[in-house]
Amino acid sequence: MKIQWKKLLIAVAIPLAVGGLASLISSGAMQAFGELNQPPLSPPAWLFPVVWTLLYVLMGIASYRVYISFSPEIEKKNALFVYCLQLAFNFFWTIIFFNFQAYLFAFLWLLILWILILITFLRFRKIDKPAGLMLLPYLAWVAFAGYLNFGIYLLN
Repeated sequence: MKIQWKKLLIAVAIPLAVGGLASLISSGAMQAFGELNQPPLSPPAWLFPVVWTLLYVLMGIASYRVYISFSPEIEKKNALFVYCLQLAFNFFWTIIFFNFQAYLFAFLWLLILWILILITFLRFRKIDKPAGLMLLPYLAWVAFAGYLNFGIYLLN
């Protein structure tokens, strides 16, 4: 199938814009993050934007694959709805965690986000297996983020 570049670029731009806006809104508060007591296995600060950029690109490509698939429109619509919902939860987690420093609430929010990502993965995989597989690193990273989030809650 021929790549529909405009649709692909839009699909990739959407999660990058969501992540970029959340980062911009929280940029001042993120600086205080380095001063928090960190749990073991906390990665260096420079790794977070690298990983998130890669994850957002994978999310975008996965959503593009679902969007252009030949699956029934209702399946695609439902899968992309949950995808958008998890993107919204992703956006607000950043603000809850960094701006409000509500670490326990952020952890609970992250649990809901993880469940939404899992649902998105299952729906994407049903429509397009590679699209679903592209979400597995995101699912794993958010699980790791949950460990970090809960550790920061306990240590601060």
